[in-house]
Amino acid sequence: MQHFDIILKGGTVLAEKTEVTDIGCRHGRIVALGDLRTATAENIVDCRGLHVLPGIIDPHVHLREPGDPTVETIYDGTKGAILGGVTALFDMPNTRDPVVSGEAIARKRDLVLQKAWCDIGMYVGGTKANIPHLNTLEVEENICAIKVFAGSAPPDYLIEDDTSLEALMRNGTRTVCYHSEDQTRLEERRKLFTVGQPYRTHMEWRDVECAFLGTRRLMALARKTGRKAHILHVSTAEELEYMRGFKGLGTVEVLVNYLTQIGPEAYDRLGGYAIMNPPIRDKRHYDASWAAVNAGDVDCIGSDHAPHSREAKERPWPLTPGGLTGVQTLVPLMLDHVNAGRLSLERMVQLMSAGPARVYGAVGKGHIASGYDASFTIVDLREERTIEESWITSPCGWTPFAGHHCTGWPVMTVIRGNIAMREDTVLDSPAGQLISFR
Repeated sequence: MQHFDIILKGGTVLAEKTEVTDIGCRHGRIVALGDLRTATAENIVDCRGLHVLPGIIDPHVHLREPGDPTVETIYDGTKGAILGGVTALFDMPNTRDPVVSGEAIARKRDLVLQKAWCDIGMYVGGTKANIPHLNTLEVEENICAIKVFAGSAPPDYLIEDDTSLEALMRNGTRTVCYHSEDQTRLEERRKLFTVGQPYRTHMEWRDVECAFLGTRRLMALARKTGRKAHILHVSTAEELEYMRGFKGLGTVEVLVNYLTQIGPEAYDRLGGYAIMNPPIRDKRHYDASWAAVNAGDVDCIGSDHAPHSREAKERPWPLTPGGLTGVQTLVPLMLDHVNAGRLSLERMVQLMSAGPARVYGAVGKGHIASGYDASFTIVDLREERTIEESWITSPCGWTPFAGHHCTGWPVMTVIRGNIAMREDTVLDSPAGQLISFR
């Protein structure tokens, strides 16, 4: 008789095909799919009426540690992740101790292993100073990718000129992830506006050409050097159409915000709580984002979770910093889009489990198949809930999606065979591990 550590019984499983079946797991891995009615297990979980998804990955998260603990810590941010059904996330490098060296990578590893509730991969930041070392840093254990700010960053993080960008692309082999706004255009256009103008001015300042010019420049260099490029938070119809010509060389991320919020209404309603970079745009770009999602032109969906204090977000424009909370609300919002018919559940899994695992090379993640990690996001497509700020675990305590009514909700988060969250209750203690990458 087969014996497992945990069996998930009778759920609708999104594996190679979608079917009602059982999953048997041992030592943190999936070892059996099929009829396991005669098998035994330490823990048998009834999943009838629920959908079992490969563990959802948020590939774009700014946990704020080391930073201001009154805004967020790794403990709080990852607790929010598992409450929201996210089993793994990839954390950005621009913290107070920037992850731009081998020593900083080691310090970040220690923090993750002490405090994380979910599994984590780490970006290493590309800077002008560390370009000669990136070919070594990119292959450090647990590094998901190099992150480059080609615009919209403080000088120490910024690589805005073509000479430096080309040098970076020629030193290493792994995919590089880019924030692609054009810095020169940003600086020139900033002179056209004054402090205190309406928050909707944000999408006028950081206009379509600012993003599109950045992406054209980066992809021209990617083609010249042969270095694969992943364009983060693509926000314009023009970029989405353009990137269709770079299949095999370029990949695309779209944010849940661009699929959910529309300017200028979002700015008028939320004020500084709608400010992010690149900006939320108008309905033409919203429609283009959804068309690209369903045409197969998008590879990943992320949250760009980047919390700030209420005080910071309520400053006059443009003094409010860009960045919104999002990792905890990512799955509920996307399930609501599934129920609204904007995409299928299978397409959601392609974009939020398999896609991030493929683009970044995450080992053991992204699929329900024998040998893969026993990490699952288990959802009830019929459950209706309203997102409330009291549910948000980050100490900053706010979400731009407060009051959004969702149909579909994560009811269980399983990480490597351990139930981390069940019915809105976090179980045990932080046990997140660092992810390995090909």
